[in-house]
Amino acid sequence: MPIMQAPGQSTGPVNVPRRGLSSRAWWLTSPATPQPRYGSIITVPSIDGGGVHGVIPGTILAFLEEKLQELDGPDARIADYFGVVAGTSTGGLVAAMLTTPNAQGRPLFAAKDVNTFYLEHCPNIFPAVYKGPLGWLKSMMGPKYNGQHLHKVVKELLGDTRVDQTLKNIVIPTFDMKLHQPTIFSTYDAMRDVSKNALLSDVCISTSAAPTYLPGHHFETKETKMARPGLSTSSMEASLLTIRRCWQ
Repeated sequence: MPIMQAPGQSTGPVNVPRRGLSSRAWWLTSPATPQPRYGSIITVPSIDGGGVHGVIPGTILAFLEEKLQELDGPDARIADYFGVVAGTSTGGLVAAMLTTPNAQGRPLFAAKDVNTFYLEHCPNIFPAVYKGPLGWLKSMMGPKYNGQHLHKVVKELLGDTRVDQTLKNIVIPTFDMKLHQPTIFSTYDAMRDVSKNALLSDVCISTSAAPTYLPGHHFETKETKMARPGLSTSSMEASLLTIRRCWQ
């Protein structure tokens, strides 16, 4: 049975055994739509933040994907089994990696690529810092890390992909420093509001901008030129409210 792709994406069908689809991967038979509602069952992995601790959900997701591939074939991906993928801080980056499409309309990254990313880049994202009085003084003057390497690799990783182009609906919370309130980016909203259809890389950098650790990220949406200086927020409660609104 072929895998249905999101509207506007190239097809690139993958044959998955019907045995595997019968009870585990019924999402593979359903196209991703602006309103992710299929019957009464909603599957939402919520991926927490924590900087380099992203290797923990990365390890769990890689193990899960490996087991799913044993059942449904080597082309099975985490995104095939969930209707919405939510993440905050570094978990937002993981959510983006799992749902960014390649040229064939399939996930650009496998779950095992998440830990490869962290192990390769975390030493440069979080380099050794001064300790003692000098380190304490430096921490009082601004964020602990400058975020330059994070910005560079995330932009290279996600390219020009925008929020409305993800293979499955994503929900990523940030905090708007001008409005002093959370701003939730989701595929559902991006398809209806151009001010929410930001580059996926900008959203991921913003949700990762933890106060005292990484600087806030200032960006503009292409259509409205709306400035959105962003900070990380761990308000997954706000994310869940956004998901709930998608079903109403």
